[in-house]
Amino acid sequence: MARKIVWSYEATADLKTLAEYINRDSPSYAAAFVHEIRDASRSLREFSKRGRIVPEFAHTNIRELLVREYRLIYYIEKSRVVILGLIHGRRDLKSLWEKERSGR
Repeated sequence: MARKIVWSYEATADLKTLAEYINRDSPSYAAAFVHEIRDASRSLREFSKRGRIVPEFAHTNIRELLVREYRLIYYIEKSRVVILGLIHGRRDLKSLWEKERSGR
């Protein structure tokens, strides 16, 4: 079943920030990386369960794809996949999540 891919505001902002950062050194690398991330997200239309369950949440519908050193985190719904965020693999997701929830 093909699902619709929806990017959250936060995930869109993550991708934009990352692209701007990479663009400082290499516009072509930044464009290629954004293309790679978008391709990975589009693959979830048909294969939404291909990513692993995010260990920090242990919820079967919250998954991630590893794209280079970044974690593309998403939530599977019945008819769509919501891209929740894009973070570097070395960042502490649990503390980022708690910080976001507390509004800091």
